Amino acid sequence: MTSSFLLQARGLTRRYRGPRVRMFGPRAVTTALADADIDVREGTAMGVIGESGSGKSTLMRLLLALDAPTSGTVVFDGQAVDATSGARALHWLRRQTGIVFQDPYASLDPRMSVGRIVGEPLWALGLSGDGAPGSAGRRDRVRDVLVDVGLEPEMANRFPHEFSGGQRQRIALARAIVHRPRLLIGDEPLSALDVTVRAQILEVLRRLRQRDGLTLIMVSHDIGVVQSLCDEVVVMKDGRIVEEGPTEKVLLEPQVAYTRRLLASIPVIDPGAGV
Repeated sequence: MTSSFLLQARGLTRRYRGPRVRMFGPRAVTTALADADIDVREGTAMGVIGESGSGKSTLMRLLLALDAPTSGTVVFDGQAVDATSGARALHWLRRQTGIVFQDPYASLDPRMSVGRIVGEPLWALGLSGDGAPGSAGRRDRVRDVLVDVGLEPEMANRFPHEFSGGQRQRIALARAIVHRPRLLIGDEPLSALDVTVRAQILEVLRRLRQRDGLTLIMVSHDIGVVQSLCDEVVVMKDGRIVEEGPTEKVLLEPQVAYTRRLLASIPVIDPGAGV
């Protein structure tokens, strides 16, 4: 694999065994992902599109070692990723990556203050923030990153139920970037938000890319978001990558019939609407 890429995967496959059809018969096997290859250059943004059940989330989980592949390899910055090596052995990968999920409320512990939620990666990874060492430095970093995502630093003392859906997604984004990862993965992070809030968070992501050189992989049903934010796009169907390339070329001149049908069926929302 080429060292100029931040993240590469080869032959990623994930199969799941189901219940036995008969008492002593073989178990049914479902293939969620088959022979996926992916190359992500540092500082770029890649969009991943496809129908529900096409394997997008499975691919993201394998890339982050949140699940182990049945076969295939993942390499991050030249280092092999082994999802079976245990949590402590994967600290180096957790330090370099972050993820934002679709439902911000489900991913935020309602019993924890926003400050504790956002600062959790710093404690888990044994990192300090800027300036003062230890807990004081971490608190400073939490306040700084809340400002980065468009929230007030005083909000660190409040709890998730006190915020709107858009604000909760900003909190989830703050937690994902508080430790300054090199790669951020968004698994439908904007789909549950209204158009105005979606555009605002999209602008935050653009700013983070420009300022910090953040590498981004964005799973989205919103073609407008992918077209606005992503340099390249991957199209998935039935657990396979069926088309990939520069975003403008794939979206304007799709070579695969499935991509053409997909683009025709997905409503496009102007990413600048409401700004």
